[in-house]
Amino acid sequence: MAGMPISARLPALDELETAHLAARLGSVGAAARALGISQQAASRRIRAVETRLGLALFARSPRGVTTTARGAPVMEWIGDLLRAAENLSEGVATVAGRGHATVATSMTVAEYVLPAWIMALRVRHPELEVSVTTGNSAEVIAAVLSDEVQLGFVEGPAVPSTLERLPFAEDELVLVVPPGHPWARRTGIPPEELRRTPLVLREAGSGTRQTLEAALPGLVPPLVELGTTAAVKAAALAGNRPTVLSRLAVRHELDDGRLVAVPVEGLDLTRSLQVVRRPDRPVRGAAAELLDVVLRHGGAGRRC
Repeated sequence: MAGMPISARLPALDELETAHLAARLGSVGAAARALGISQQAASRRIRAVETRLGLALFARSPRGVTTTARGAPVMEWIGDLLRAAENLSEGVATVAGRGHATVATSMTVAEYVLPAWIMALRVRHPELEVSVTTGNSAEVIAAVLSDEVQLGFVEGPAVPSTLERLPFAEDELVLVVPPGHPWARRTGIPPEELRRTPLVLREAGSGTRQTLEAALPGLVPPLVELGTTAAVKAAALAGNRPTVLSRLAVRHELDDGRLVAVPVEGLDLTRSLQVVRRPDRPVRGAAAELLDVVLRHGGAGRRC
C-alpha cells in the first residue's frame, strides 16, 4: 500500500467533497442540491468513497444519513484534505493573478468601510474577487464559526474566545435626534434619562445594539427596532425620535444638520471594529490580500 500512488489509494476530490457535505448536512439530497448534481449522482460518489476506502461511512434512514462511529474521524480527515485543496487552489489563483475571497460583514462595515477596501484591493490586484454577505454581528460570527466564510468584520463586543480578533479601527456610537426634538437644544443628558427613554434601535444581535446595552444596561424596550442602519435613520427622522448609531453612519446627516448629536454625560460609547477568523483556518490567497488591505487601509487602532 505504501508504494502505491496516493491517487490509487484515495477517492477523487469531488467524491470526497460530496461525502463530506452529506455528513455536514445530514442528507444526500441536500448535498446534491448544494453541488448542483442529481441525488443519484451524489449517491454514486458516496458509494465510490466507501468502496475505495473499504469502510461504511454512513448509516442511512428515511430521515437522511448519519456518520458511523468509524466514519466520524474519517470525515475530520476528509475535511482537512478539502481545506488543503482549497488553500492550494486559492494560492495558485493568487499567484496567477486570480483569486476569490469570501467574507461576511456587519451592516455598518458593509455600508461605510468595505467599499474603500475593495477598491484598494482591486487597484492592487484587479483580478481578485470578493464575495460579501451581510448581517448583524451575531450572524457574521456564526458564518465564521461554521466555516462558511474566510473572514468576518464586526463591531460588537460579543466575540467568542474561539475566534481570533484583529482590531483595525475604533468607532464611536452617538446619540442623535432630529433638530426639532427637545434634546437637540440641550448640552447633554444624564444616562438615566437615556436609559428610560424608548429609542429607535437596530435589532438585537447587531453590534450597535450590543455596544449600547453593554454600556448602559437596563434600557427600556425600544420604541421600534429595525434591521438596517438606513431604516433606523429614516424612522428617527420621520418620527422625530432619538436613536443611537455609529458616527460613521450619521456623519453626513450631522454635517448637513438633519441630525444633531447629543452628549450623554459620563457615557463612553467607543468600540473596536474587528476582523474575526478561525485560528485553525489559515488565511491565504485573495483573503490574505484583502486582510492586508484592511489592516493597512483601516489602520489598526485608528479612530474612524
